[in-house]
Formats: sequence, C-alpha cells, structure tokens
Amino acid sequence: MSRPPTRRRVLGLAAATAAAVPLAQTATPSYAAAPATRSASWAVRPFPLDQVTLGEGVFRRKRDLMLDYARSYPADRILAVFRANAGLDTRGARPPGGWETADGNLRGHYGGHFLSLIAQAYAGTGDPALRTKLDHLVAGLGECQRAFAEHGSPKPTHPGYLAAYPETQFILLESYTTYPTIWAPYYTCHKIMRGLLDAHTLGGNQQALGIASAMGDWAHSRLSRLPKAQLDRMWSIYIAGEYGGMNEVLADLYTLTGRPEHLAAARCFDNTALLDACSENRDVLDGRHANQHIPQFTGYLRLFDETGESRYADAARNFWGMVAGPRTYSLGGTGQGEMFRARGAVAATLGDNNAETCATYNMLKLSRQLFFHDPDPKYTDYYERALTNHILASRRDTPSTSSPEVTYFVGMGPGVVRSYDNTGTCCGGTGMENHTKYQDSIYFRSADGTALYVNLHLASTLRWPERGLVVEQTSAYPYEGVRTLTFREGGGRLDLKLRIPSWATAGVTVTVNGVGQRVAAVPGSYLTLNRDWRTGDRVGLSTPYRLRVERAPDDPTVQSLFHGPVLLVAQSPATTLREFSFYKDLTLRGDLADVIRPEGRPLHFTTHGLTLAPFHIADDTRYHAYFRRAEPVVVFGGTDSGVPNRARGDGLTFLDVLWAQAPFASSGAFVRAVRALSGTWVSAGLLSTAERDRVITVARNAGFRR
Repeated sequence: MSRPPTRRRVLGLAAATAAAVPLAQTATPSYAAAPATRSASWAVRPFPLDQVTLGEGVFRRKRDLMLDYARSYPADRILAVFRANAGLDTRGARPPGGWETADGNLRGHYGGHFLSLIAQAYAGTGDPALRTKLDHLVAGLGECQRAFAEHGSPKPTHPGYLAAYPETQFILLESYTTYPTIWAPYYTCHKIMRGLLDAHTLGGNQQALGIASAMGDWAHSRLSRLPKAQLDRMWSIYIAGEYGGMNEVLADLYTLTGRPEHLAAARCFDNTALLDACSENRDVLDGRHANQHIPQFTGYLRLFDETGESRYADAARNFWGMVAGPRTYSLGGTGQGEMFRARGAVAATLGDNNAETCATYNMLKLSRQLFFHDPDPKYTDYYERALTNHILASRRDTPSTSSPEVTYFVGMGPGVVRSYDNTGTCCGGTGMENHTKYQDSIYFRSADGTALYVNLHLASTLRWPERGLVVEQTSAYPYEGVRTLTFREGGGRLDLKLRIPSWATAGVTVTVNGVGQRVAAVPGSYLTLNRDWRTGDRVGLSTPYRLRVERAPDDPTVQSLFHGPVLLVAQSPATTLREFSFYKDLTLRGDLADVIRPEGRPLHFTTHGLTLAPFHIADDTRYHAYFRRAEPVVVFGGTDSGVPNRARGDGLTFLDVLWAQAPFASSGAFVRAVRALSGTWVSAGLLSTAERDRVITVARNAGFRR
C-alpha cells in the first residue's frame, strides 16, 4: 500500500499542475490580453502593460517617483512578517510598519500589493533588476508556504495556506468574531493571491501560479464545507468580513488552472443580500463600508464571464450607477470616513475624511471591467475624472525611497490639506499600484481587432503586434486639450474611435494629415474615423478647455470649478466655504473666463483674490475643492436690479437658468431671454410683476459687450 503524499509533496504537485497551464491561458484580466474562456462576452479588450509606453509628462513623472520606491525598498522587509510566521530567519529585516507589523492583524497585505507593484513596474519598463526582485519575493513566499505546511505552529488545515499570521483569524471569522479582534483575513488573502497572479501574468514567474493555486485549494477546503447562511453572515460583518476581491482573483485563478474548485471557491464569496439588492437595482448602500464592497462587484463581473449568470452583471452595472454620480465628489472619489453616505449627499458630507483612495482604485477597476463588456463612454468619462484628479493627486510630488508617499483620505471640505506616507496601510498598498499602471486604459481594441479605441489622451506609444501597428500619441494632457496620433509603423483598414469627453463643449476639431474633417463630434460619445491607414498618417484632435462649474446634487449653491477635465482648487486656509459670485461680471458670451483670470502658470487662475490651482499638484497647501455660490440678487453688467435671485424647486436660481442659455447673439437676444424667463418665474410665483419689470429694465440698460 502506497504511503499518502506529504504536505511538501502536495505543494509540489500543485506547482507542477499550475506550471502545466497552456501558455495561451497565462493572461490576467486586469492588464493583459484575455484568454477566450474569459473574454467571449467582452466587446473590447485591453492591451498588455508592456505594449503601451508612457511619454513625457506629469503622469510619467509621478510613475517614476513610484519606480524609485519600487527599486529601492528592500524585499526582505516585505518578507519579514511571512518568514517570522513560518518560523524562518527574517535575515535581520524589520517589517514595513503601519499596519504591517510583527503583531498586526492585517500583516501580509502590503506584501501582496508590493508584488503587484513590482510586477507592473517590470511589465512597464522591462527592467531586469525589477524581475530579479520579483523572483526573490516569490521564492521567499514559496519557502514560507512550504515551511508553514510542514512545521507550522499550529499547522494549517491545508498545505496551501499562506499568510503572515496563523490560521486563527479565519477560524475566528467562522464563529462571527468582529473587528478589531480580527481584521479582514480574506482581504489579506486576496492581496497576496492578486500579487502572485500579477507576478505570474506580468512577470512570467511560474512558481507564483503554483503558490496561488495551492492557496485557492486551501480557500476551497475551508469555505466549501460551510453552509450558505454561515457564509452570508460572515460577509456581512463590518471589516472582519471584508474580503477584497477574493471572488475576482479566484475566478482569474480558475481561468488559468481550469480547476473547478477555484470557481466554486469564488462563488462562496457571493454576498447574497447585497448582490440580490443590486441585481434588482435597489440602492441599499447608505452606511455600508465603501471599500469593503466595491471590489466584490468586479468579482461578480468575472463570475458572469465564467458562468453566464446575468444577475452578476446586472448587480455590477447597477452598483456602479449608485456610486459614480450620486455618491461621487468632484475629484471622482467616494465616501466619508470610509463609508457610503446617502445617495446624493455630497455638500452635506464635506470634510477632511472623504474619498478613501482605495475606493477610487477599485472604482477604476470596476469601470474598466464594465467597459470591457459595454464600451459606453460614461465609464471612461468617469475613469478620466478619477484618474486625472484623485489618483494623479494622490502621490506627493517629492521623491522617497522609504515611503510610497500616497494619500489615504482626500478631504473635500474647506481648508483641508492632504496627508501622505501610508506605509503599510490599505491605501499605501493600492497607492503603490496606482502609479505604475497609468497606461492600462489609454487604448483598447475591439474583440474582432477591427477597431482601436483611444480613451485617454496621455502621451504614449502603443505597439499592437497582431496588426503590425505602432501608434504614437503626443499630448500635454492634462495641461491642454490638443493631441496628435501618428501611425509610426504599419497601417491597414481600421476604425479609429476617438473619445470625445463630456466636458468638451467648447468645440471639437479633427484633422487627418492636416486636413479638417467634417465629422459630428458629440461630447460624451465616440467619433469614428474609418480609413485605410498608412505609415506616417497623423490625426489631430483638439478639445479646447473651458471653465465650468459642477453643482453638488444636494445643494446647488455648493460648487466645484473645472477647466476642462481638471479640478481647480482655491488655495486658502479658511475653514468655511469661500463665497464666489460670477454672474454680475459676465458678458453676453456667458463665459467664466471673463471673471476668472489666468495667473501666469499653466492651469493656474485667480478669482476673488485667491489662487486656483490644478488639484493634481500634490503638496501641503490648504485648499478648497468646493465653494459657496453667492448670487443673492439679479445683477446684469454690474447693475443691481434689487430683485432677489430666487431658486425654483430644484435649487437652480433665475440667473442659473438664464445664463445656461448663453452665449447670446446680441443684447436684444439677451433681453428676449430675460423677458421669457421672468414670465416663467412670475407664473411660478417666484417673481412679482413689479419685480419682473425691474429685471427687464435692468437687462435693457445693461450695456453688455461681447
């Protein structure tokens, strides 16, 4: 009778099985080309990180700051908590700190993020030193997994277990132990597995897939035996039940290994009550932990890919709509104090603890995955907003090789200041990743390879070997809205789909080889150029920036200022909202450029004695992302009518509605608009006839200039 295999032998078999996965399936849904088993339902597909190179500009400078950290930070410090848990020599290395300490209840999560950081950095640069560091990290984790299985104290229930603490936290969760006795054990597990899969798919490390596959087997062994009601209760526990994207990473693992246990384990993470509510489009998010739940829905999309069950996709689409817009601040972030607040509660929730950076990281992932299935420009409009403002702003503009120097919360209240560092925290981990994958959503291709989507206007070069194409995009984005696409190599018939941002309302021009094109460029849509492209062809796209305001949904007088896609913040230490008034100084064209003046530096302006700066500048200056619009009376051209500027039921005032009709062709056209609108306001009981007459008289006498 043969002897049963040892735990070491089991791990070796798992690794061998993983290594035998066909090369065609070694791709990640996040950044690489997709295997057919996953992407049959995708309308568009991404390009791998190594096929898109960032050009010069602010995005590349931010990336390079993080690359310096990635190259310099000691790998053995990342491995220290794992080695200590496995009873191995830590080689004198100290844990990173923050939550990543020798006794921290979340230790190990930062190591997973660091793996993803190094894998992405290697994929984007090809730097062999980064590959060496990646292989060192994976080998160290493999050593810990084997040691823990063979002589752990206590030994884990399955040889695939890998963590920086004993299995105790997982056991306690099954008896509904709450935070902070335990933190989020499956969240930590997800980060480690995600890092390993990134090491495999982006860095080509075969051992990483074997380690992750064994972890998937362990997860299945723990969860498959639990009743559904027990799982539902576990996942409903605040923070302790937070599992990050375990359903996503297990679905990805299933794609790579084909092992049904990995898909079954992914389905164990169905958060039934919330999943059902969102699939039915019932908004129950108020009071829920934002980042605990956002990544679950990216996982549901992956489960839809693998199972075809429509409720998963319905839930993800509906959830996105509940967050992007009604629960989103002007920078693209969500949440107050890590929590979702009531739908539309923006002005009411401004403070110093808004917009957890982790949540935006995960909303970008969700938006991207939704775009794969449905290339709707609303997803890329949101992506551009959050990337350009929140994520770009989240890395301090100073070098550091000892800290990622990224944000946790990004306050939206008056006079707040950003805090950086976050070594060892959740946002420190996602923050490391954010800045080494800027190129992941610039370009997409249609599933049949006949169309190229240009979604973001970052300076970059795309190499598309299947089509023999090299396309270079030159751009000073976000500093201006002019860019040029040049076909450097290759050609052929291709639909070039240019995203026309929703903010591009100041007129769009398109040229091909210097010749203007008669095309309909509708803001918030795609413009398609179909032709037989040749090497040397150049496409010019101009989307001029204009100043505009965005109103908070719960209080239209609370507003943010933008110049094109760029959020502008008023630099001021005041702790109450600054009051701005613009209408009294507008001309017939109704352009804020008449009252908000360039300051001299790019994207810097002045108004009301304050400097307005682009939000992505990441320093220690106190700022106001929102201001209070103060337009108490109807004033035209500096002449005060004395009539109150009353608001209708939706919060929009007489002047709001009037100036939304600008530009006016002449003073006569302006007076006619005032007369018509004042009549409407009289009918609604918002103006008396005497007030209407005064308003019209002042409009006639305003003496506007163009």
